[in-house]
Amino acid sequence: MSTIAFGGYIEDSLKLVPVRIAVLTVSDTRTAETDTSGDVLAGRITDYGHELAARAIVKDDIGQIREQVKAWIASGEIDAIITTGGTGITGRDVTVEALEPLFDKKIDGFSVIFHLVSYQSVGLSTLQSRATAGIIGGVFVFCLPGSNGAVKDGWDKVISAQLDNRHGPCNMVELMPRLLEK
Repeated sequence: MSTIAFGGYIEDSLKLVPVRIAVLTVSDTRTAETDTSGDVLAGRITDYGHELAARAIVKDDIGQIREQVKAWIASGEIDAIITTGGTGITGRDVTVEALEPLFDKKIDGFSVIFHLVSYQSVGLSTLQSRATAGIIGGVFVFCLPGSNGAVKDGWDKVISAQLDNRHGPCNMVELMPRLLEK
């Protein structure tokens, strides 16, 4: 058993169960060539041992964001979606408005922990983020800011542990079979 920096432990005797993760970059300006935050996430996901199941870039547009997320969920091939971008406080930042209304359940603690971690990196600038998470149709959805630093903090210090079946005392992977219970 190995202790990890941000709480909990990894049960070394267990094998990682790969999670199928999609990365959605929300931006009016980024392209496949300039999507550095998407690249950071994609690299970290595969380096960790998970499957990068899909990747896309959409404009800061509520309809486009919802359409892509709903398509991935409907496919049945995605366990988690991580978005990057559109969580700020400017007029064009609409990822939160696009996705929170779709949440079957909001994961309130994600925002709290993300801001705690982010504060350690960027101080009070974390106030400009509306990072959020929830569950839509049995799929975890994490919405991160669009900076490379924010996606590193979000993945390295929050999401990776919760999407690791070996993480204790508990993790989100063990809940996946029960997300659609009534």
